[in-house]
Amino acid sequence: MGDSATFQRPPSVDALARALATQVDLPHAVLVDCARRAISQRPQDAAEFAQHLAEDLSVSLIGEVINATGVLLHTNLGRAPFSVPVGRRATAVEFDLADGSRGSRHTAISALLQMLTGAEDALVVNNNAAAVLLVLSALAEGRGVAVARGESVEIGGGFRVPDVMRRSGARLIDVGTTNRTRARDYEEACDVAENDITMLLKVHPSNFSVEGFVESASLRELATLEPVLAVDLGSGLLDSQAPWLPAEMRPLPSWVSDEPSVKQSIDDGADIVMFSGDKLLGGPQCGIIAGRRDLIEKCAKHPLMRALRPGHHALVPLQQVLLSYLERTVTERIPFWAMVSASDSDLEARAEQIIAAVGYGEVRSSLTVVGAGAAPGATIPSQAVVIPGDKSADLRHARPFPIIARVSEGSTWIDLRSVDTTDDDHIIGALSLLRS
Repeated sequence: MGDSATFQRPPSVDALARALATQVDLPHAVLVDCARRAISQRPQDAAEFAQHLAEDLSVSLIGEVINATGVLLHTNLGRAPFSVPVGRRATAVEFDLADGSRGSRHTAISALLQMLTGAEDALVVNNNAAAVLLVLSALAEGRGVAVARGESVEIGGGFRVPDVMRRSGARLIDVGTTNRTRARDYEEACDVAENDITMLLKVHPSNFSVEGFVESASLRELATLEPVLAVDLGSGLLDSQAPWLPAEMRPLPSWVSDEPSVKQSIDDGADIVMFSGDKLLGGPQCGIIAGRRDLIEKCAKHPLMRALRPGHHALVPLQQVLLSYLERTVTERIPFWAMVSASDSDLEARAEQIIAAVGYGEVRSSLTVVGAGAAPGATIPSQAVVIPGDKSADLRHARPFPIIARVSEGSTWIDLRSVDTTDDDHIIGALSLLRS
């Protein structure tokens, strides 16, 4: 009798869902689901468990955050920050406005890339891994592809060159040694009939660099050999001369001066190149293939192309990025280039303003990295707002935008080179709440 007297009936699903609505901003149907699961699994503390479920779901949703890590192209935070609003109207993605017939989604992008890089033609796919897979499948299936041992790499997410090679149907032919591979190593491999080499593939080292007793064959040397010369550039630097940058920023700064570029690779004899759209290019996630027209046409006609082609939500922003390069407005319109072009004195002034507004913390010199496998090992001077203690969890729960900072030396560092100037007020608001 006593047990029945103390028993509490769990709340109704509707009542619990309505109570959750005052605490978590999610659709009513989602809150109803959280309430049902909580009542069925933990009826004695259903309200508390339902809130836990709803909050866990809320923070797992993909949304905008403020990148204060100092990693400019943070893979876990979407790499290059860029957004072009796509309206509610239809898009002429495969429609020829001139004659009203079906068109190609690659015509305009290809024309812009021809102007920027000197390539004969170009093609866009989902990402650079897809670009490499398509090029190998379309141009080297069942044939040998020569790769330097030092370039048979694995990058983030377990993407390995040998694995992709097998999936494409091409055969990997290792040449040279891990640290030194010369043009004659490729030539000797081509002379072995059973290798049946149809392509020489140069691969960007991405997340690592080899120093010391090293040597690699140049594109000019490899271009004299018969097989197709393909280059996985990865990072997407269009032109080492950077004609899109203001005169005072040229030549390119030291952190990127050794990065291979699309135009120079083609000028040096590469037949086809592959690179990312969301790294140094500063655009949306996509992979770009550029080079000889006959090779691009083979890739475009391959059955994989249907599965790998991007939609207009990637093509429209990419088009805007390329137009910005031609208009030479990248430092105003492309956030990545705005970040790297910000002066150290401007960053220091922003940091001082934030600290003055919140009344605590200090300004310290920092070093940012490019990230996403671009310009491995390179650093760029920066300035950070430094707060004593580990406040990273509190900042991740900031609203309206979570702030992702880094913790070092027992303090929380908010690196301003990776933060857009429009977000300084959000940082001030979050830090002010921490102090209150």
